[in-house]
Amino acid sequence: MRAWFSLLLVVLSLPAAAAPPLDRLSLPKGFHVALYSGQVPDARELALGTGGTVFVGSSGAGKVYALTDSNGDGVADRVRVVASGLRDPIGVAFHDGDLYVSAVSRILRLRDIERHLDAPPTPEPVTDKLPTEGHHGGKFLAFGPDGKLYVPIGAPCNICDPAPDHGKLIRMNADGSGWEDVALGIRNTVGFDWQPGSRRLWFTDNGRDLMGDDVPSDELNEIRRTGQHFGYPYCHQGDVPDPEFGRGRHCQDYTPPVLKLGAHVASLGMRFYTGRQFPASYRGAILIAEHGSWNRTKKSGYRVMTVRLDGSKVRSYEPLITGFEQNERAWGRPVDVQPLPDGSVLVSDDLAGAVYRVTYRP
Repeated sequence: MRAWFSLLLVVLSLPAAAAPPLDRLSLPKGFHVALYSGQVPDARELALGTGGTVFVGSSGAGKVYALTDSNGDGVADRVRVVASGLRDPIGVAFHDGDLYVSAVSRILRLRDIERHLDAPPTPEPVTDKLPTEGHHGGKFLAFGPDGKLYVPIGAPCNICDPAPDHGKLIRMNADGSGWEDVALGIRNTVGFDWQPGSRRLWFTDNGRDLMGDDVPSDELNEIRRTGQHFGYPYCHQGDVPDPEFGRGRHCQDYTPPVLKLGAHVASLGMRFYTGRQFPASYRGAILIAEHGSWNRTKKSGYRVMTVRLDGSKVRSYEPLITGFEQNERAWGRPVDVQPLPDGSVLVSDDLAGAVYRVTYRP
């Protein structure tokens, strides 16, 4: 009893995790950011259930979280773990009441999850046939307007020729059947969404490393037809041949990006904003979480950006949130963005282990 009591005292005396320093963040006039939850270690992709539950994948934690805001005050008052012991379950997608979770070579399904948050069901395999490599093995997930599950298969390297099993985006039926290649020549996409109106799929792609501080750029791409090739590993950012794999190739043979996002910014989660809370200029714009560079002389990224479009043409590319990195030191790394029904937007941060909520009040 005495030993147990001593241990309890030690636990109670441990300092609480420091709250993220949100006062360091900068947003356009009228925008505000607040902590939605600070209890989500390694927070990665976000998905929204029909009952309002926010599901969050994770990286090193190996867990999937369910966040609930029971009183509607814009702050999650409960965080549950609905799956654990998984390998890099960064991807989560909600479909027909079920939660789909990526785990490198596997995709799992938790049935009727919002009715069983306190006693989650055992994850059922949808497929276990995906590649097993851990390098770029984490997978962002999303269901398209066609009801199919879209799954990226990243290159298992910084630079190599991984075709035909890697470096692409595929789709499958919700039960794991009917695999089909959607797009090729993709190094590693960790964010994609469908444009309202055109219903075309747009995605971010991370450029290769070890070609210098400023080349190549990350990419924002639009898929106009099934089977398009976006250049990797032969051509980067639409106009830079790879020094090794680009020999004998021509960049004009591949689809160039719609927008160069900047070198090493690590562009990850992206969504089209269709809400009504933000100013009208944000409707139909793309919000992109840029995780931030790891090997650049001077850091880049560490921000959330807004891309305004006119159809498929970029009108502007400007910050929504900056300040996660200051004086070459980062305290936060944004990973994903998720609009909510009220028009606010959630942002996940795996470094701070948090999810933030961005609102607009003029």
